[in-house]
Amino acid sequence: MCAFQAGPHRFYSRAMTTPSGAAAGGRAEDHAGERAAAAHAVSFAGAVKTFGAVRAVDGIDLEIARGETVALLGRNGAGKSTSVSLLLGLNEPDAGTVRLFGREPVRAVQAGLVGAMLQEGRAVSRVTVRELVGFVGRRYPAPMPVEEALRLAGIGDLAGRRVDRLSGGQVQRVRFAVALAGNPALIVLDEPTAALDVAARRAFWASMRDYAERGHTVLFSTHYLDEADANADRIVVIDHGRIVADGTADQLKRAAGGNVVTFDLAGFPAAELAALPGVASAEVHGDRARLRCTDSDATVVALAARGAIRGLEVTAASLESAFLALTSTAADSTAPAEDPAAATAPTTPAAPSGREHPAALDADPETGAVDPTKETV
Repeated sequence: MCAFQAGPHRFYSRAMTTPSGAAAGGRAEDHAGERAAAAHAVSFAGAVKTFGAVRAVDGIDLEIARGETVALLGRNGAGKSTSVSLLLGLNEPDAGTVRLFGREPVRAVQAGLVGAMLQEGRAVSRVTVRELVGFVGRRYPAPMPVEEALRLAGIGDLAGRRVDRLSGGQVQRVRFAVALAGNPALIVLDEPTAALDVAARRAFWASMRDYAERGHTVLFSTHYLDEADANADRIVVIDHGRIVADGTADQLKRAAGGNVVTFDLAGFPAAELAALPGVASAEVHGDRARLRCTDSDATVVALAARGAIRGLEVTAASLESAFLALTSTAADSTAPAEDPAAATAPTTPAAPSGREHPAALDADPETGAVDPTKETV
């Protein structure tokens, strides 16, 4: 792992600026745009990235306010990894812009504003947890105290242990501490609870909420949709390199059809299900009907009027079902097989000090000696 390797459904509006024809007016608009970007932690404007014939990122527009916790969801190959590589300055867009706190990503990294936790890599040998976290922190302008980073990551009891002798779940929490070491304003987390058991996952999210409540911005990707549902202020869904949905978990669920009504047909004509009030789609499994509804109250009233209430249940739509509905398309066969960012992105973004970023190094914390052929946690 490299600790620094970080008509759609829309449910919010953005202020848009239109450049004027005059040169002076254009410069004024440019400065206004820069000021607007600086007001956001993350800003993508028409970002495009291609790899050969693959358009991995296809005109993404996205703004994340300071202090927001945002989940980035998408199927494998949807463009998440490439989007993160653009955000972290590992790749540059072919068109459009990406800004972090109004700066180019590399500049924001150099200023120590960004920390990231990705999955790839291996443990550093011969160093303790405290030594590793302290070494990374010292390369930032205003690092978090080592003991605080260890406490937030829930590994204070592991401080004196060698990193290469920890379990997979323990190493994952060390990665989190390394990402926190620089006390960044924005932290980017890729599958942060992979390899964690249920108790450790709960502890991790409690720590993350603590960190976010201090005013920090959090962007995370996960395949545990319940984590996105419970912890994100906002969820962004990417498919085929484009944002297909952007809103709260409840908004995404409603967009995908709202509540689900199920009941026993018991002679009710299956052909009439789709015509019931409030029904968005209907399925029949054996003698059981399953109705996805935009207005479940209207559907239940209509069923009751016809006496079709045997085994009737009304349940809220899950984020999983909403995600599947939002990313389903007949064009799946034409989608790229994988997000190529990991195979083509550089592996050593700039460090806050202008040197190679600590997360891309396997260094001796005592001497600072670096073996560039190795990766860190």
